[in-house]
Amino acid sequence: MKRWIPFMKSDPTVAVIRLQGVIVGGSRGTLNDRALAPVIEKAFARGKPVAVALEINSPGGSPVQSSLIGARIRRLAEEKDIPVLAFVEDVAASGGYWLAVAADEIYADPSSVVGSIGVISAGFGAHEFLAKQGVERRVYTAGQSKSMLDPFRPEKPEDVARLKGLLDDIHRNFIDHVSTRRAGKLTTEQDLFTGEVWLAQKAQELGLIDGIGHLKPFLKDRFGGRVKLRRYGVRRPFFSRLGAQMVDDTISSIEERAAYAQFGL
Repeated sequence: MKRWIPFMKSDPTVAVIRLQGVIVGGSRGTLNDRALAPVIEKAFARGKPVAVALEINSPGGSPVQSSLIGARIRRLAEEKDIPVLAFVEDVAASGGYWLAVAADEIYADPSSVVGSIGVISAGFGAHEFLAKQGVERRVYTAGQSKSMLDPFRPEKPEDVARLKGLLDDIHRNFIDHVSTRRAGKLTTEQDLFTGEVWLAQKAQELGLIDGIGHLKPFLKDRFGGRVKLRRYGVRRPFFSRLGAQMVDDTISSIEERAAYAQFGL
């Protein structure tokens, strides 16, 4: 009721957006721009928050979705003149770190894993297995590069070189993004863009994050003990988990588990 009393100052509010999981486009997963757009827009618009906090726990994923989500956060932060603070939980690696640098400041737990500023493409080759089984692969294309890196055909050096060029270009975009957002903070004494990861203390020394800290006590220290947290996140309807969606969720869960496992989590 006190907000209706003239001259009575209301308690500060911080909007908290949870960004957890593998970053993936399409219908699989909820960490993509399409699913998060209304969540992010509401967080910046509702109740005039003094800041927006990002709770990040992601091993990465799609570079495009990472870029779209990060760009949306930056656009709203600048339009509404609201500072953004990121708090890393288990991991902010690869695309997860891309999201973190969308914030003005980044904080993490001492055991958080940070970094992995690189790009990866993984696949498999099954042409020898098919040949042993007497299976013939038949592919017809219009365009010589249409079947590039077909896993059921022998690998071609020119295809690998073409893919490597694409990965290098995406890596350059990643480097530019981090260098711009962390300008003046990154160390110049070590190459930070090899895909390596670090724990929070070392990441702070390298300029990849701003300090060690947890969300709630940090926000209370900065905005006062009466600060209120208003949480936002993607909610999936109960019935979306039934039928075929359950199978898709199971596959996504396995892939997500594998993504976290590469960081020992």
